[in-house]
Amino acid sequence: MKKLLVVIATLALTGFAMAADNIWMTDMEKAMEQSSESGKPILVNFTGSDWCGWCIKLDKEVFSKQAFKDYAKENLVLVVVDFPRNIKQSAALRKQNKELMRKYSIKGFPTILLLNQRGKVLATTGYKSGGPEKYISHLKELIARSEKK
Repeated sequence: MKKLLVVIATLALTGFAMAADNIWMTDMEKAMEQSSESGKPILVNFTGSDWCGWCIKLDKEVFSKQAFKDYAKENLVLVVVDFPRNIKQSAALRKQNKELMRKYSIKGFPTILLLNQRGKVLATTGYKSGGPEKYISHLKELIARSEKK
């Protein structure tokens, strides 16, 4: 029981840390506007933040690290599309997230999409081991490939 409480507390803090960084958006429309203005691609993290083991691992190993945050701040618009089991969300956010899941045919978590400013999929990926530097390199490669098409 104590172990479960520790896990729940850790997940809650992870969620608060993500929100506190203020680099992750939840509103896709605003993200698309920001992408249009900045020219940056949108990275969308489809996640089950409080129950999906690989999602938690990706956040812990990559998204929560300063190297990723610094890269993202300069190069990406970040959107989290969360399907939590124990975290309250507004009805509007739940509705948007379900619509996005259907629109992009998301079948599992984590699914990471790179989108252009119009919402077109440039690349799809997920969890990759190796920490933030390796993940950043992977994202750069995906973006470069999409630009060649």
